Amino acid sequence: MKVTFVHHSCFCVEIESKVFIFDYFQGDRIEGFSFGGSLPEFSRDQEIYVFSSHQHRDHFDLAIFSWQEKYPKIQYILAKDIRLGDNYLIRNGVDPKAKDRIHFLKGNASLELDGILVETFPSTDEGVAFLVTFAGKSIYHAGDLHWWHWEGEEEVFNQYQEKTYKRQIDKLAGRHIDIAFVVIDQRLGDATFWGIKYFMEHVQADHVVPMHLWQNYGLIGQLQSLQEAASDRERIVVVEKENQVLFED
Repeated sequence: MKVTFVHHSCFCVEIESKVFIFDYFQGDRIEGFSFGGSLPEFSRDQEIYVFSSHQHRDHFDLAIFSWQEKYPKIQYILAKDIRLGDNYLIRNGVDPKAKDRIHFLKGNASLELDGILVETFPSTDEGVAFLVTFAGKSIYHAGDLHWWHWEGEEEVFNQYQEKTYKRQIDKLAGRHIDIAFVVIDQRLGDATFWGIKYFMEHVQADHVVPMHLWQNYGLIGQLQSLQEAASDRERIVVVEKENQVLFED
């Protein structure tokens, strides 16, 4: 398995004959940020599966459909709430025939495809989280499934977020995951690490990769320094830069 951090919440995972790409977007789409990650190059006959967890600009980009010209065996697994009407695609220079390659999934769904099992979990924000199993390896990608506790937000909202997040993460309890991409978001202030700490406490994942860092990679060191994260410190993968190869074996 080879795992490459592209940028933000985008990762490329290579397992045997297949490539999985999660939540790609072009790096100039987010105001105030310049993401410089790029995808590895593959042979034309490579089997590629592109996952998009929801339609936010930092998780989804219509540019992914241009890749089918270069990789004719590419397929797309998208959250069902990503709206792709024919007229919208045409206006944006995408052939509507691209939809022939798309598998739309809502939350609490599953898909078996070319020996791959894809399971989804409803997000606390938009779209879904993915659990992908292939060749004995399991990959979890949270998308925006997170414990979103916003200062100044109504208590009923924050309580809903906590309850819903824990209910979804608890579904993973007792299941083995090889690598998990999990949200950290510094905009939450005191609640920055609540979601990832709950995940590590309740899910058996060999490697936990913090994502959604808005290029503040120092947050990973802060997480590792927390006393309550001491028992999980060795599982936390240190991400330092875009285009970083995290694993290769």
